Amino acid sequence: MDFAIHITGFVAIYIFMLAAFAGWVIIGGVPAILHTPLMSGSNFVHGIVVVGGMFALLNASTVQQQVIGFFAVLLGAGNAAGGFAVTTRMLAMFQTSGHAKTRRVRKA
Repeated sequence: MDFAIHITGFVAIYIFMLAAFAGWVIIGGVPAILHTPLMSGSNFVHGIVVVGGMFALLNASTVQQQVIGFFAVLLGAGNAAGGFAVTTRMLAMFQTSGHAKTRRVRKA
């Protein structure tokens, strides 16, 4: 039994456009307070993209496949690093300042 799936160019473009639209609708409905946990989840997904790109790069047999694998690793790593930086910056916004920790209450 052969379970190979062959996707033509137009079907791949259709799937990509459908996924992009679904992502836009889903992310657009997320309240601002939940964006930080959402970014943490997307960092995890980009880590999986990096591992998948490395797997594709290691199993590449043509130059075209090597280029696609290289860009998959490059873009996935860039997205993961950028998402980590944004998440860290957003979490820093919710921390109290250092002045509030050292302030003492005077007794009358």
